[in-house]
Amino acid sequence: MSNDLVRFSVAMPEGLLMEFDQLVARRGLAKNRSEVVRDLVRDALVEEECSTPGTVVMGTLTIVYDHHSNDLQEKLHAIQHDYFDNIISTMHVHVDQHMCLEVIVMRGETGLVQTVANLILGTKGVKNGKLVLTTTGRHL
Repeated sequence: MSNDLVRFSVAMPEGLLMEFDQLVARRGLAKNRSEVVRDLVRDALVEEECSTPGTVVMGTLTIVYDHHSNDLQEKLHAIQHDYFDNIISTMHVHVDQHMCLEVIVMRGETGLVQTVANLILGTKGVKNGKLVLTTTGRHL
């Protein structure tokens, strides 16, 4: 893929353009319309790649749970040990007297990473969580 810049034009309703310009402004001084469009296109391509079966992805699963729930920590540890090759790292944060936040970094085939995330998210006692997937984006 060439790194040469190619110009193209985009037509959109004025109101949408005004909202887009507000987004560009929130992204900071180093951003302009072209940079933000490129960012959005890269994000869409990475999301598409992550949804393609067989793609190797990196993921962060963030969960919140009450550590007083019956055997919850043992269940979470058992899942993580079952998928030891895919769990890269974890970070555990004590939010308050009862609640904990955990960030689990995973790597593997997209379907497997999603399966591991679903096992953890579906464990009784996990209050909520979210999986975020990405790729290296080397080809973008």
